[in-house]
Amino acid sequence: MSSKSMAEQQAEQRLLSGRAWQDYCEVLRLAGQAIERFGAEPTELDRAEWYRFLTRLTRNGLERFVENCEPERPRLRDAPWRQSINFQSPDQDHLLAEFVDGTQSYVIRGNRGTAPYFVMASWSALQPREAGASDWAPRGFAGLKECNPALLRTTAMLQSQSIDFDAAGNFAVTVSAAPPPGGRNWLKIEPDCVGLLIRVVYHDRARETAPTMRIERSSAAAPQPLNAASLATALAKSGQLVLAYLELVRSWWQDNLSQRPNCIRFSRALYLSNGGVPDRHHGFGTWRKAAAEALVLRFTPPECDYWIFQLCNLWQENLDNYEEGQGHVTKYRCRLEPDGSVWIVIAARDPGIGGNWLDPGGHVHGGMSLRLILTQAPPPRVSAWVVPLAALEGSGRAALETATAIDSGEVAD
Repeated sequence: MSSKSMAEQQAEQRLLSGRAWQDYCEVLRLAGQAIERFGAEPTELDRAEWYRFLTRLTRNGLERFVENCEPERPRLRDAPWRQSINFQSPDQDHLLAEFVDGTQSYVIRGNRGTAPYFVMASWSALQPREAGASDWAPRGFAGLKECNPALLRTTAMLQSQSIDFDAAGNFAVTVSAAPPPGGRNWLKIEPDCVGLLIRVVYHDRARETAPTMRIERSSAAAPQPLNAASLATALAKSGQLVLAYLELVRSWWQDNLSQRPNCIRFSRALYLSNGGVPDRHHGFGTWRKAAAEALVLRFTPPECDYWIFQLCNLWQENLDNYEEGQGHVTKYRCRLEPDGSVWIVIAARDPGIGGNWLDPGGHVHGGMSLRLILTQAPPPRVSAWVVPLAALEGSGRAALETATAIDSGEVAD
């Protein structure tokens, strides 16, 4: 009699017969059609970026679940900011490790380098182990109620300030359900843990040395041959990841953020619902202006280790001009006013009124975020004005006096 469960046998048969692959391809076909849920709102540029977004999500899913989810051979994989999901900061490295569950223990060893701060977090998500036994395409987006790799819940975190380093900056962190002797350098995981995310924050990436880290399983189990049932599950989760992030983008835009254009709202619940960590304030919003208009923002950042304001496209991706230093501004790369406030001008060209000019890269709308890391102060209020770009060029900041200010920055929860 086979020792495999009924679900494992079904998953194996689905993979070997080709059904799991066909279902995965059908999920991707549904994903490609999902842009129609946005109606006429996407521009031609938005639509082009949508299809590129699909390729990035597809690559992300396959790398996470097919290539880097082997129970005996864990890895920390960098998630490049050009594959950005949910306003990913270009001043952060995101190192991901994927687990099947939280029943094993691990050790992360490395050297901290000179980056000023990093934080390790464990998370759980709706990723059933038997996902490979089922067809997902017929369920469409409704299937996310049963398998949703984007609905992440952070269960524990460990900040670099709480890690013991030796004189050379070397460290070892235990990742387990039970604490190690002494309870130091420990990241707790729950039985339903499906992975880790390590965020490395840079102040000036060009001048700082990245930390080095590697993860290994404590039991040192030997790698196993490819398992058909496991691959069926990996394909199922990879496809569901694409649908999950498309639905997340849609719901954030249509059901939430677009209801308050040109506003920033700080919602801890919204941020933590996607694997966030409570060491920061992170405000989200949408921006909208015509091609011939400018959006001007003003806020006074509180005392904090680091902050970043960034523009994103409709799909919460970083703009292509980030590589040229455009589209975002940070605490360590900004022009401050004498009173400590920050002025940001979002326009097709620099109107010459000072502050920090951001080129929207041909976009007329999208998402925006303001992230403040390691602060005890409340988040700032944010004022915004939409004015003709020509008026700014002709009258300078005086053009704002006749425009209606939009006040935001509230804390939703």
